[in-house]
Amino acid sequence: MQAWIIEMMNRFGYIGIALLIAIENIFPPIPSEVILTFGGFMTTYSTMNVWLVILSSTVGAVAGALALYGVGRMIGRERLKKILSGKTGKILRLKPEDVEKAEGWFSHRGKATVFFCRFIPIVRSLISIPAGMAKMNLWGFVLLTTLGTGIWNTVLVWLGVLAGASWETIVGYMGVYSKVGLALLAVAGVIFLIVFYHRRSKKKQQDPEFTLTKAEPEKIKQRER
Repeated sequence: MQAWIIEMMNRFGYIGIALLIAIENIFPPIPSEVILTFGGFMTTYSTMNVWLVILSSTVGAVAGALALYGVGRMIGRERLKKILSGKTGKILRLKPEDVEKAEGWFSHRGKATVFFCRFIPIVRSLISIPAGMAKMNLWGFVLLTTLGTGIWNTVLVWLGVLAGASWETIVGYMGVYSKVGLALLAVAGVIFLIVFYHRRSKKKQQDPEFTLTKAEPEKIKQRER
């Protein structure tokens, strides 16, 4: 795959970079680290400009993010609720009303999430889907996506410039960064689920209807006596 990416960039220049980054946002397994660091290296031996490489990669990233944002908008709240009301919801132990809770959380913290997730591999692409599902303001989404991806792209392109012919060393380090980042995210996800289910079970126990239902067998026994 790396050889194909390099060939595309050598052949199509800025357009190839924008296209590859757009595809990378939709299909995360394509490594943006290779595209960006090699793009930086290309500026050291060709007529390509560093800032135009950064601009074209950012345009491609925003285009790919908008495509996934559109997917999220198409899925929508009601369709997701319908999915969770069936077997899928039972397997995931999620209910349709959890969608509204998630939307409430995203409306309060979504802006920061969209921005900071741009620095986490794979998640940086997929975060666009829940943003679309929560119907996050389009211009706010574009602004935060542009800022986040712009910073990410600038750092990696300049690392490629500084590394020069040793740009693949940067890719190796970024591979380690990706693994560590995903591992930490997985741990955070597990902690979030534990806290989420604990709070929900606690709320059920405090619910008057739940308490009443739980007390009914005891009342029946007392009547029988």
